[in-house]
Amino acid sequence: MVNAGMVLEGGAMRGVFTAGVLDYLMERDYYCHYVVGVSAGSCNAVDYVSKQIGRTKKCFIPEEKENKYLSFLNMIKGRDLYDLNKVFVDFPGEIYPFDFKTFFASQMECEIVLTNCLTGMPEYRTESRERAKLMDLCRASSSMPLVSPVVMIDQTPYLDGGLTDSVPIVRSMEKGNKKNIVILTRNKGYRKETSSGMMELYKRIYKKYPVLLEVLENRARVYNQTMDLIDRLEEEQEIFVIRPKMKCISRTERNQTKLNQFYEHGSQLMKKRETGLLKYLER
Repeated sequence: MVNAGMVLEGGAMRGVFTAGVLDYLMERDYYCHYVVGVSAGSCNAVDYVSKQIGRTKKCFIPEEKENKYLSFLNMIKGRDLYDLNKVFVDFPGEIYPFDFKTFFASQMECEIVLTNCLTGMPEYRTESRERAKLMDLCRASSSMPLVSPVVMIDQTPYLDGGLTDSVPIVRSMEKGNKKNIVILTRNKGYRKETSSGMMELYKRIYKKYPVLLEVLENRARVYNQTMDLIDRLEEEQEIFVIRPKMKCISRTERNQTKLNQFYEHGSQLMKKRETGLLKYLER
């Protein structure tokens, strides 16, 4: 097991890039002792810890029509854009079984990032016993504002962990990891912008969570500060970063060809950079 931290960004359907990277690493038996995932990154994280090569890809790109879970028609009908019940109940239970036994027996520490709607703070949660609780944590971490409802865990409302800590590199370093592998799902140089129109919508939807509104208003600034830090640490060779070099797909991409191409891009890019990763880890 590699003595390093694995930090996984979210990005909804862009998470297939991360799946490609991790599947290659798992095929080569590269496992870190600590992994932290955000949103779609949390889905990748748990499949990495359960050592299920290819499972995340199957979940992101289901071949059977009845297993597709992203639907704009659902939103028109007043339901969720992403059918998270299918993703976190049906998939792990029956369709694409999740290996809970391997996950719970693993020596790897796996943290899932959630945003507490009441405190406006990120929470880094682990689960080592309860199957449903583990999937609820992943669901909460993946519940994007506006397109998914808040998720109640222990009577507390949660949303997407990316709202408060999109790329938890600082968390990994605070855990004592001197080496960190960071998998991003955006191209180098990407920065977020705050939309006044979106903020007006947030204010109507989340008026009962005033602290959450502050988080949403500051999200772009906090994200951009994190990207500035990552760029600096990467330049100083303190961290190993892998990010897409091809044009990124949308977080709501449904075209299977594009999704498969983005997955393969992650796998092939990791293969090309394997030597660089080894050199970084051996320094």
